[in-house]
Amino acid sequence: MKPRRPAWKLLARLAVCLVLLAFAFHGIFMHEGRVAWEEAGRDWAQLSRSRQWLEAWTLGPGSLWKTILMLRPMDAALSLAFMGATIVAGLFRWHLFLTAQGLGLSLGRTAEISFVAHFFNSVLLGSAGGDLMKALYAARETHHLKAESVMTVVVDRLVGLFATLFFAAVMMIANVDLLRAHGRLTAVSGVVLGSLALVTVVAVLSFWGGLSRLWSNGRNLLARLPQGALIERSLMAARGYGRHPGTLLAALGWSMVLNTACVLQVWALTRGLGVHVPVRWLLVIIPVVVFLSSIPITPNGLGVRENLYVWMLTVPEIGMPATTALSLSLLAFAGSLLWSLVGGVVYLGFRRKHHLLEVAQASESGPEETSAPSPPGLV
Repeated sequence: MKPRRPAWKLLARLAVCLVLLAFAFHGIFMHEGRVAWEEAGRDWAQLSRSRQWLEAWTLGPGSLWKTILMLRPMDAALSLAFMGATIVAGLFRWHLFLTAQGLGLSLGRTAEISFVAHFFNSVLLGSAGGDLMKALYAARETHHLKAESVMTVVVDRLVGLFATLFFAAVMMIANVDLLRAHGRLTAVSGVVLGSLALVTVVAVLSFWGGLSRLWSNGRNLLARLPQGALIERSLMAARGYGRHPGTLLAALGWSMVLNTACVLQVWALTRGLGVHVPVRWLLVIIPVVVFLSSIPITPNGLGVRENLYVWMLTVPEIGMPATTALSLSLLAFAGSLLWSLVGGVVYLGFRRKHHLLEVAQASESGPEETSAPSPPGLV
């Protein structure tokens, strides 16, 4: 039995998440509380610090909720549709990698697994949970190509990360004036460009190799490592994509569709809240937020994402109210959670159907295969 992940690591990440969320909410509630207090003709400065905090957390949530309720239903539905488009684009991209490896998963089966993975992203509080389920189910489908199945998920994540950074970098060209106008946006741009360079190097080494040519003993050392044969097989599977540039280009195309849908999801929310933000600004800001919030600091990026929305959208050049920026983050995340409910429904049917299929196959193949372990969720 594999050792379970230490509970303290999850608790530490949850603690960081709560601190970041509290920081984002507190700053906004203090502002909203002061405005409401002064609009009533009272002097905010005369209150003690503890009384200010009490009034802020009394008046602030109502102001935030009022902003969220301003969202027009049609724009909310449009935003939800764009969120669904990101999942569809992602499953088409993964299906390309599955097909290139010769894995016989149909598009419908790929869609089932993708929606189940999105469900587990929410249930397990992190995108790694969804990736793990995708890898488990894909490996379950192809017993003799398990390493290749797992690599499709790794490569899918790598290409997706590269595409997000590349998308943001290209959109920086059209937003140079905005990025230069404020120091925090300039700093974020540097982080994105540096990350893009690093991910590009990793992608080149993954798909076309190079280390073994520079270091002749590299393969011999790899063979001595635990699970060295499996690692070697996984690397060879990744190299296979380098021999299919058409697959990589098509995957980048679907990634661009996915990134555009992410931006349009937030654009629909800004329109629904009655806030005008030029789309070209969102084209660079949203991919940056997606990238930075995907760094595994907190579960599902909670707290990080909210602070980034407020931090980037409230600069004077954009001028979005902090409450609106926080509402955008919460509403965008709510759209993802709603689609995870769809994934949960798919998972219930998926689990029942394929458990029965497994039993039927086991009864036909004999007692030797009936004892084979199954991935979590299939039983």
